[in-house]
Amino acid sequence: MEITVQERAQTLIEALPYIRRYHGKTVLIKYGGNAMIDEALKEAVITDVVLMHYVGMRPILVHGGGPEITDAMKRMGKEATFVNGLRVTDAETMEIVEMVLAGKTNKGIVSLINRKGGQAVGLSGKDASLMVARKRPGPDLGFVGDVTTVNPGIIEVLVEQGFIPVICSVAIGEKGESYNVNADHAAGQLAAALGAVKLIMLTDVEGIYRDFNDKSSLLSRVTPEEAREMIASGAIEKGMIPKVEACLIALEGGVERTHVIDGRLPHATLIELFTDRGIGTMIA
Repeated sequence: MEITVQERAQTLIEALPYIRRYHGKTVLIKYGGNAMIDEALKEAVITDVVLMHYVGMRPILVHGGGPEITDAMKRMGKEATFVNGLRVTDAETMEIVEMVLAGKTNKGIVSLINRKGGQAVGLSGKDASLMVARKRPGPDLGFVGDVTTVNPGIIEVLVEQGFIPVICSVAIGEKGESYNVNADHAAGQLAAALGAVKLIMLTDVEGIYRDFNDKSSLLSRVTPEEAREMIASGAIEKGMIPKVEACLIALEGGVERTHVIDGRLPHATLIELFTDRGIGTMIA
């Protein structure tokens, strides 16, 4: 059914209070999953980000790039190895990770934002010591790190000058070494350090389920306490754990609301931000 002119106008009217609420506010988006692979979804996400910028918001993108790293490793004759979902990262693999994330993936996103009318700047955690990390304890995974310090000054300068920062999940160690860090956790810590009003995690599922095998059990809202209990009980598992942990990190750092939403839905970010119903699961 064709949308009428009046319905289009109503959509804009519905968005107005949200535009007013978030004007001048920082919204951090963790970009990943199919939305980084599917070309149509990629265009939709970047269009959303540019629109957010032009209505007065301060969007910031944080991304990983696991599939592209694995593809690059295969081309170079290296087999990817994972322990508890984390990539074992020896010195050679770290070079590949940095080359792919800080180079190809990051600059591809920057280029697309620029083509859509925004002004993006690509960064890694090594720029201005944005994210300082130390080697992750436990099984030796090589150059896999945990972020210990966020120095958001460079981001604040860029945002004040009207740029859209695009940040990849490579951090710097105290001796200048590079670390491969979890992009979800990095997003949570950056959101807290930047005083973001929202953290939006784009995923490949509709949100958080009470029981993942029961698609009718999708939860629209979860408290931090409930989220911790669901991780402990195994109701939240596998790749969803670091995403929910990132939301908890952000909330503990003062972020007002966090959202786990389905990045496979075109313009999911705009639906979450600017409509009464929203989508996915809010942890707040």
